[in-house]
Amino acid sequence: MKKLISALLFSFLLPLAAFAQEYSNGNGYTEIKNPVRTQNPDKIEVVEIFWYGCPHCYRLEPFTQAWMKNVPKDVDFKFIPAVFGRGWLAHAKAFYIADILGIEHKIHSDLFNAIHQDRRRLNNEDDLAEFFADYGVSEDEFKKQYDSFAVNSRLNQGKAKVRGYGARGVPGLVVNGKYLVTAETAGGNNNIYKVVDYLIEKERK
Repeated sequence: MKKLISALLFSFLLPLAAFAQEYSNGNGYTEIKNPVRTQNPDKIEVVEIFWYGCPHCYRLEPFTQAWMKNVPKDVDFKFIPAVFGRGWLAHAKAFYIADILGIEHKIHSDLFNAIHQDRRRLNNEDDLAEFFADYGVSEDEFKKQYDSFAVNSRLNQGKAKVRGYGARGVPGLVVNGKYLVTAETAGGNNNIYKVVDYLIEKERK
């Protein structure tokens, strides 16, 4: 009887042990060789690297928005637009303009939808100025910000961070400047935030 109980106990604990070891470097996430300093050391930073023109980022967006509804108090979530090509620059500037003007939370998902659902060609300054007008931003104000020192400074800082993360594509989630999570490492968009949650808990310990 004791042997049977021990066997049953072992068979129960084995899956739990396997689950506890589910994610590791190269399985779920990739460790960043030289960790990147976070903005607030008192919080666990989670950064999503994205591009508005990326269909994979668009498909991740519902998962991101759902996860953001319950961001823990000890977590600082941020977006950083990647610029891996000249065609990505206008979208990165659009993000930083929206952030500076305090409307990033209003336009973020809408800009994804406008590009991927409505098939609008929002890939230059004039077209983006027209898009921003729907959110109360005049064409003059948008164009004033487009090449401003504030936007270009944030753009350069974002580029430096993405280089530091060692990211080669989008989307990607970076946890506390130490771990990079992608759909490939996590096994699909539906698993990305499961890995992120695991790494947040890992950083808490």
